[in-house]
Amino acid sequence: MREYDIVVVGAGPGGYVAAIRAAQLGAKTALVERDRIGGTCLNWGCIPTKALYYSAKALEGAKHASDFGVTAGEISFDLAKAVERKDGVVKKLVGGIEQLLKGNKVEVIKGNGYLESAGKVRVANDGSTETIAARSIILATGSEPAMIPAFNIDRKNVLTSTEMLDLKKVPESLLIIGGGVMGCEFATLFSAFGSRVMIVELLPSILATEDKMVSRVIGKRFKEAGVNVLTDVQVEAVTPEDGCVKTRLKDGREFMTEKVMVAIGRSFNSSGIGLDALGVNIEKGRIAVDERMETNVKGVYAIGDVTGKMLLAHVASTQGIVAVNAALGKDARMDYSVIPAGIFTDPEIASVGLREKDAAEKGIEVRVGRFPYAASGKALGMGETEGFVQIVADPGTDKVLGCSIVGAHATDLIGEAALAMKAGVTVKDLAGTIHAHPTLPELVMEAAEDVHGIAIHKMGRKR
Repeated sequence: MREYDIVVVGAGPGGYVAAIRAAQLGAKTALVERDRIGGTCLNWGCIPTKALYYSAKALEGAKHASDFGVTAGEISFDLAKAVERKDGVVKKLVGGIEQLLKGNKVEVIKGNGYLESAGKVRVANDGSTETIAARSIILATGSEPAMIPAFNIDRKNVLTSTEMLDLKKVPESLLIIGGGVMGCEFATLFSAFGSRVMIVELLPSILATEDKMVSRVIGKRFKEAGVNVLTDVQVEAVTPEDGCVKTRLKDGREFMTEKVMVAIGRSFNSSGIGLDALGVNIEKGRIAVDERMETNVKGVYAIGDVTGKMLLAHVASTQGIVAVNAALGKDARMDYSVIPAGIFTDPEIASVGLREKDAAEKGIEVRVGRFPYAASGKALGMGETEGFVQIVADPGTDKVLGCSIVGAHATDLIGEAALAMKAGVTVKDLAGTIHAHPTLPELVMEAAEDVHGIAIHKMGRKR
């Protein structure tokens, strides 16, 4: 029986990062993966959607080239070619990670991992099985789209995000069930590609986790793009019919579209891997862990989506590093207080920490500064004037409590606010840091100034 210090089950952004970090720290490490290195994020999530996002951005840029004095010929779009490019990006990154694993002497074992005991993992692959031993086991088995029976997901006309990423032809019409992050990202993509898109959302607004002013910007852009958004509606039935799909709402309205995408729900990959027999605590499909990412069974850790904490790749990676350090006897604990998140709509959305609406709901007194993209010289020159930067601050300590950005490159800009929060700097420190001109980060600086009503390029509120 082969023996290891650490065996990681699942090679997504949590698993492969954990395996590499374990090897860097001198642990003999094995990584068990049943499918593709990189997991959902790299193969069917974060990376492929962003590759297609920039195809959509290139198409939109070409359509508006004349605004910049550029005259182009007839513009057309080839989804199959965009998907081919997407696949190339994924393949290159997967290859890079495989080389990193090899270079760090992580042994990759193909197959399904199953816990025989707290110190043993059975790996099954093509009819053969092998049991390997480990002092510590890290479960990084992830999640996948929930197969909701009522929606008759057939993967041909009623699709999940996985199938949407491999479409070779732009559907003439597309109905998306769910107006959350995934639904709005795919609505952005396929409306740009030329589909007639409709979003149906059960809640009163799309992107309900964001501040109203943020979701309002996206709602306005969707309206301009011809995306029909229905909120406060419930889907009663989804029925494939003669190559199309009929969607019936609870209020009786019916819609026929070429494709339907189900963009709600993820199921956690916690069943069928030996957790019940081992006595690992599972709560609604999620593996329960402490702040060290350890389960109730000593020596067994869990990270990433399967823990149900925050379904973000960078959270999974950080959890992986914490779990490895804890497994090797170091004092490591997971801190969720400063977690930036990005949404790739057009314009982009990014946030970290406390939102204004959350502060109001919790009765927390805050000061808010806001600065519009339309007042930025760089944004105006780029032709990207939609959106704003908003900073939420503690009026007593002047510390940054949170930041929301909707606008061009929001997902890049949020890093400055996250660092400010992590470092505990004050709003005055942020406003007093000299920013290069003309750049988009100046928006963050002026939003910080606006917390105290002294933004130079905005009529400020008197404090």
